[in-house]
Amino acid sequence: MSITTGMMSSNQQDWSTPPEFMEAMNKEFDLDACAYDSTAKAPKHFTEEQNALELDWEGTVWMNPPYGRALPIWLQKAYEESQKEHCDEVWCLVPARPDTSWFHDIACKGHIILLRGRISFHQGGKSVGSPAFPSMLVIFKKNKPKKISTWEWKTNPKK
Repeated sequence: MSITTGMMSSNQQDWSTPPEFMEAMNKEFDLDACAYDSTAKAPKHFTEEQNALELDWEGTVWMNPPYGRALPIWLQKAYEESQKEHCDEVWCLVPARPDTSWFHDIACKGHIILLRGRISFHQGGKSVGSPAFPSMLVIFKKNKPKKISTWEWKTNPKK
């Protein structure tokens, strides 16, 4: 099975955001909404068993959701949580798919950052390569203007 097949289906969902990408973002997160104990990017995290779709999210949240058919449900939850008093903002790492309904209906409610350079996702702590599609960040935050920007994350870390 290719990395694309695994990432775009619901067969395998344990793709982890690589540490070099998290370091380039230079951002502290209070909660990782979609994590395994071994892949969490924040002090507090929700696992599959806890089902973040049914819980309240607090603070600054990181989300690298499953990339299968449930992706729009996760993005909608991220947007809804970001509008609540107890949530500051939600950062979502998702495929850059401007041809989809969820891109226009949900992602465009936030700040979209198109990423230059592919991300090599990890499994079991090891890089398994880049998918055949680009990625983007979507940041949902109350009263934050909607916009689209780009970021060359490999050579220009956020400050």
